[in-house]
Amino acid sequence: MIRRHHRKPDEETNYWLSYSDMMAGLLLTFVLIISLTMLRAKAQYDAKETELLGKEQELITQTEALDEEREIVSAQQKLLEEQTEALGRQETALAEQAEKLMAQEETLKEQNELLGELQKLMDEQQDKLDRIIGVRKDLVEDLKEEFEDSDLRIAVDEQTGAITFDASILFEYNEDSLKTSGKDFLARFLPRYVKILLGPEYRQYVSEIIIEGHTDTTGEYLFNLELSQKRAFSVAQYCLSEESNILSRTELEQLRAVVTTNGKSYSNPVVDEDGRIDMEASRRVEIEFRLKDEEMIQEMINILNSERE
Repeated sequence: MIRRHHRKPDEETNYWLSYSDMMAGLLLTFVLIISLTMLRAKAQYDAKETELLGKEQELITQTEALDEEREIVSAQQKLLEEQTEALGRQETALAEQAEKLMAQEETLKEQNELLGELQKLMDEQQDKLDRIIGVRKDLVEDLKEEFEDSDLRIAVDEQTGAITFDASILFEYNEDSLKTSGKDFLARFLPRYVKILLGPEYRQYVSEIIIEGHTDTTGEYLFNLELSQKRAFSVAQYCLSEESNILSRTELEQLRAVVTTNGKSYSNPVVDEDGRIDMEASRRVEIEFRLKDEEMIQEMINILNSERE
C-alpha cells in the first residue's frame, strides 16, 4: 500500500521563498558585480580620460614647442638664405675683384715690360747723349783753339759751339749783298771751320750746319725777317759756290750736304748786362751745328720732362 505524503501549504511557501531569496541574492550579487565593474570601468575611463587630457595637454605643449622650433628653424633658414645670398654676392664680388686683380697684374706686367724697354732705350739714349756731349765738348774746344789766336773777329759759344760774326764785316747797313771785306773774311774763315767740323774726327757726327741771319729791332719784323734771310742766303751762296774757290771739291760737296739757312729777324736780339738791347751786336750772322741723334734725344728729354709735369 502506497502511502502518499501530502505537503503542507506552509512548507511549499517556504520553499519558494528560499528560492526567491537566492535569486534576489544572485541578482544583487550581479548588480554589485556590474556596479563594481562599472565603477572600475568608470575609474579606468576617468583615469584614461585624465591621462588622455594630460597627453593632449602635453601634445599641445609639444605642438607649441614644435611651432616655436619651426619658427626658430624658419628664422634660421631665412637667416641662412640671407647669409647664402650675402655669401653669393661676396663670392661674385671676390670673383670680380679677382678678375680686376688679374687685369691689373697683366697691366702691371705689361707696364713693367714697357718700363724695361723704356729703361733700355733711355740707357741707349743716355749713351748717345754722353757721346754727343763728349763730341760737342771736344768740338767746341777744337774750334776755340783754332780761332783763339786768329785776327778774325768771331766769338765761339762755349756751350753750343755757335760762331758769331759781326754783320758790319759782311754787309752794309740794311743791305744783303756781301762786301768785298766780307768775302775776304769768309775766305779766311771757312776753310779753317770746315777743316775742324767736317774733318775725319767729327764728320760722322755732324748732321747739319745752320747759317742764321739776325737783325736789330729797328723797323718792321717782316722787313727784318726778309733781310736776315737774304743775308744768311748770301753767306751760304758765297761759301757753296764753286766760283768762290774757297774749298776743295770734296769739302764743297760735304758742306753742301749739311748746310741750311735761316732768317730770325729780331726775334733773338743781344742784350747787355743792364738788359738793354745792343743794336750793333744784334746785327749779326751765326753759324751753328747740330750733331746726329741730337734732335731725337732732345725730343725724348722734352717728352720725359712733360711726363714729370
